[in-house]
Amino acid sequence: MGMIRFGTTFIVAMLLGAAAASAQPATLRLGTASGGGTYFVIGEAIAKVLTEKAGLQVVPQQTQGPNQNMILVDEKKLELAMVTTGVALQGMTGTGGWTKGKKYENVRALFPMYDTPMQCAALKKSGITSFKELDGKTVGTGPKAGTAGTYFPLIFEALDMKTQIRNGQGDEMGNQLRDGVIDAFCFGAGIPVPAFTELDASQPVAFFTWTDGELATIRKSLPEFSESRIAKGTYKQQTDDEKTVGLFNFAIANKDMSDDLAYTITRTILENNAAMVRAHPAAKEMIAANAMRNSFLPFHPGAVRYYKEKGIKLDPGALPK
Repeated sequence: MGMIRFGTTFIVAMLLGAAAASAQPATLRLGTASGGGTYFVIGEAIAKVLTEKAGLQVVPQQTQGPNQNMILVDEKKLELAMVTTGVALQGMTGTGGWTKGKKYENVRALFPMYDTPMQCAALKKSGITSFKELDGKTVGTGPKAGTAGTYFPLIFEALDMKTQIRNGQGDEMGNQLRDGVIDAFCFGAGIPVPAFTELDASQPVAFFTWTDGELATIRKSLPEFSESRIAKGTYKQQTDDEKTVGLFNFAIANKDMSDDLAYTITRTILENNAAMVRAHPAAKEMIAANAMRNSFLPFHPGAVRYYKEKGIKLDPGALPK
């Protein structure tokens, strides 16, 4: 009788394990953004590290950027993705115009990525060297659902400027600037931005951000921005440090991802930082200590387990409820 009871228990356990395994997709889709931006490059590296180091099958998927990533992860149409804290805040609270009042509350943070500083570039022959000179001009801001596409229209509004916005992939914006279709290209991504690096290598360009007064106005209107800086020499033609504003980035998953999987993903990426940095310099900020840069988006319990093991104190506002 004991053997029968043991056998029954063993079979039930095996069935439960199989059910749990079948609930986990064989392939994890990772939402990135368009070509020409840092998400695209970093996403390829994340997928490679998770596949090679954790034995997970991860496939990067181009999207329109953070806004769409929030929606797709919330609706379980992507298993993983990347967002900036500003877009995440808009999504969680339903306050961004792109949300249409809907709150995307099923998203959870996994690991920190890097800062996204905002910056603009114009061809030197245009004579444009300051942000205020973009008033009345045509400006490319990358994909409409990206961080820059979301925030530059709000920045123009905060500074009482009227511009004609054009959207498209980052590399496409670079081509339009070269061809004179747009007067300037304003973008935000981990630095150096691939599209800006390409422009820097092929055209005489001017890089610029904002004055101290303009920065104060922007931060008063959009408090989710933090102070940021783009060091001189980031691009060959950028000869001075540039003060700017930025938003930190985090990898996200749906709240229903298993704790073990969320733990494995978080641990694998944060403990293979050297491999990430080889893919893009911005990844030097992908360290556990930067988890404190998130103060509101709930962390996944599996990620929290990793931070506890490492003695990383998380902001109370980002702890799972």
